[in-house]
Amino acid sequence: MSDLLHLVCPHCHAINRVPAARLDQNPVCGQCHRPLFMAQPLELNAANFAKHIDRNEIPVLVDFWAPWCGPCKSMAPQFAQAARLLEPQIRLAKVNTEAEPQLSARYGIRSIPTLILFRAGQELARQAGAMDMNAIVRWVKTRV
Repeated sequence: MSDLLHLVCPHCHAINRVPAARLDQNPVCGQCHRPLFMAQPLELNAANFAKHIDRNEIPVLVDFWAPWCGPCKSMAPQFAQAARLLEPQIRLAKVNTEAEPQLSARYGIRSIPTLILFRAGQELARQAGAMDMNAIVRWVKTRV
């Protein structure tokens, strides 16, 4: 049964087992019956961050940002467009460093925006600075 992937629901945070072959078929959560993919970044916080990073068996790309940051604001729509292109193979998420300073400290965020690509709880790659949608997609695809 190695073709089953664990996916954390973006709504209720339940862990679902989904056949890898069904990722493109709009799977829904077994608990709350809402879509497992929203084609938009998921907002993470200290309470749910570890579960989504550690338990999702697809890579998770996290944008560490702040509301006062100009480059973060300009990259936000580009990151959202990238989510529409990369899901369901990659989960995209955002962490507001102002609201979650302990997460930004834990990951040594020194400049924003910073993208970190995780797989199974491990950091695969990191990139600081704003990027457009095409650059985000290219960057991720060369690292997974």
